[in-house]
Amino acid sequence: MNADHFDLERSVPSQGTNDSYNNAGVRIYNSVVRPDYTPDAISSLKADEVFVFGSNLQGHHGGGAARAARLLFGAIWGQGVGLQGQSYAIPTMQGGVETIKPYVDQFIGFAKEHAELFFYVTRIGCGIAGFKDSDVAHLFRNAVELANICLPKSFVDILKDSAEVDIYHAVVEE
Repeated sequence: MNADHFDLERSVPSQGTNDSYNNAGVRIYNSVVRPDYTPDAISSLKADEVFVFGSNLQGHHGGGAARAARLLFGAIWGQGVGLQGQSYAIPTMQGGVETIKPYVDQFIGFAKEHAELFFYVTRIGCGIAGFKDSDVAHLFRNAVELANICLPKSFVDILKDSAEVDIYHAVVEE
């Protein structure tokens, strides 16, 4: 299954679980087939899906994923943080990567409280804001355990690599 294009309209019969996975590059959440990783291009969503994008605090959604969120998924001009329509804004333009962390933590908390929703996190901060995937991915370490958050493959690969390094250092230090 190509991560660039995924048919977000496919679904499967009720299976009674929110966190089933298989080896085909997809998962089943709320009885719907979802990709393992956030697709590079999303142009439509199901009613329970949310497009998570990088924003600025002023909510000027003029370019990149923010523009797509405004044009396609209900992001509101002037609202730079949180849920709006079928989108969720995480500010990334206000300073260094450390200034993004509280907003990512707030998002993860929101996702935990809203298991009825499925969130596609884009490569927030890695476009107009100018950060590298390796700068931002670590902010989502606590999102990996949530079945209703889908991360970009680049973020997951970085988190897997850092987890292997962490395990290696723990073993070596013992």
